[in-house]
Amino acid sequence: MHNDYPTFDFDAIDFVTSDTHFGHDRIRELAERPFPSLRDMDADLVLRWNNIVAPGDVVLHLGDLALGPIEQSISLTAQLNGLKYLVPGNHDRVSPATQSNRAIERFSPVYEDAGWTILPEIIEGHRHGVRLLASHYPYRGDTQAEDRYEGARPRDHGVPLIHGHTHARDGGASGRQFHVGVDAFGFAPLPFSVIDLWLAALCGEGDGIR
Repeated sequence: MHNDYPTFDFDAIDFVTSDTHFGHDRIRELAERPFPSLRDMDADLVLRWNNIVAPGDVVLHLGDLALGPIEQSISLTAQLNGLKYLVPGNHDRVSPATQSNRAIERFSPVYEDAGWTILPEIIEGHRHGVRLLASHYPYRGDTQAEDRYEGARPRDHGVPLIHGHTHARDGGASGRQFHVGVDAFGFAPLPFSVIDLWLAALCGEGDGIR
C-alpha cells in the first residue's frame, strides 16, 4: 500500500508520550497541572519518566517537548532515559509548521546534543501489521475553539492516529485517534502496549485498517 507520509518502524517503540513542556511555567496554569513551581514540574517529569523508561527502551515523543530558555530546557531532557525520537509540535524550535529553516538549522543540534532524533511532522508505518500514523496534531481537536495548524495536520483517510496537542486530561481513544499526552497519563510516558490494545479493538471492528 502506498504511504502518504515518511515511513517509520513503530514495532521498535516501547513508549509514547507528548506535551511535556519542560521549562514552560505557564503550562502549570493553562493545563491545570498540580505542581507548586516550574522546578517541581520539571523534576517530577524527569523522575516519572525514568521510573518507567529504562536506558535501553525506545520512546516516541509527539511534540511540544520544551519551552522557555530553549538551550536550558532542552539540555534538561538529556537526563531522560531511553533512545528518544521527537515528532515536532508547534512549540518545538525544530517544527517546520512554526519555525523558519534558519531556526531549525540553528536549534537542531541543541536537540540532538540532548539525545533526540528529530523526525518528520507526520510519520506512517505499521505496528504488528496494523497501519498507524503519528503526529503532534490530531485529525480534529485543539486547546482552542478552532483547529489551528490545518496545514500541518494529517489527512483523515481512516487510518488510526496517535497524537498530542490537545492537553486533554481524559485522554486516550476518541474514534480513530488516540491522545498520548502526559496530562492524560500521570505525567509519564505511555507503554505502547496500551496502543496495541486500542489497535486490536479497532481491527476487531473489521474496517480493514491493515
